[in-house]
Amino acid sequence: MNIPFLGNRRQKAGVPDPEGIAELLAECELLRSQAGRAGVRLDDSPASLEALDQLVPRWRDDEETSNWLGNDAGLYLGTVIVRTVPGAAWEIRADGQPVVRLTSGREFDVVDAGHEWAASGVPELSQLYAEVAEA
Repeated sequence: MNIPFLGNRRQKAGVPDPEGIAELLAECELLRSQAGRAGVRLDDSPASLEALDQLVPRWRDDEETSNWLGNDAGLYLGTVIVRTVPGAAWEIRADGQPVVRLTSGREFDVVDAGHEWAASGVPELSQLYAEVAEA
């Protein structure tokens, strides 16, 4: 997911606003809407990732919805990681792609992972979270 306006905003201001970027990336409107209709509450916790993994993937029949949902799922996974794994933070690469960086320097392309999850359900979001949390 390329977010070019974030890069421009950073360049103009000179200093990134990590809280503002994190809030923007945490919106995940389509995912939150779909989850809510299925009775799943997204509270930015690892348990909510497990609940998402249990959703019936009705979106897979609609390529556009699946693409948007993949973006949202990745951003939501990143949001949970940033809010619960000490030292994890959002970083916007030069190409505009949001990634999560751990204190170890390891980088996770959560949006790509979200697309894989939306398309096939594998790997599960909760599994990805567990791998990152252990890293």
